[in-house]
Amino acid sequence: MSVLGLGVDIVETARLAAAIERHGEPFLDRVFLPSERTYCATAGVPERCYAARFAAKEAVAKAFGTGIGAQLGWHDIEVCRAENGAPSIRLHGTGAETAARLGIREVRLSLSHSEHYAVASAIALGE
Repeated sequence: MSVLGLGVDIVETARLAAAIERHGEPFLDRVFLPSERTYCATAGVPERCYAARFAAKEAVAKAFGTGIGAQLGWHDIEVCRAENGAPSIRLHGTGAETAARLGIREVRLSLSHSEHYAVASAIALGE
């Protein structure tokens, strides 16, 4: 497999927490899938979890070279956890179609966060 794209994003946890406080449920519903919201709600510091997933979605969009928009929406990218705890990406709808059109067969993801920042890197792999 070849590397078709690479994306990195960093998010200030306080900035995301402020967006959640300011816009509430409509913001969370627009950006995160129910499975992601359920997972983050159980985290010790939910805003860190949300910040990492926000960064992951942005990193995937950068790896695709599309950004978030018509070809790849917030709900097209689901951040999941493998049985061993490793983060992974599941693509839905237009995101899966865009990946197929671009020849992307797999997306690898790495997440990290501290008290103030969350960072994600994504690698798009294909033939």
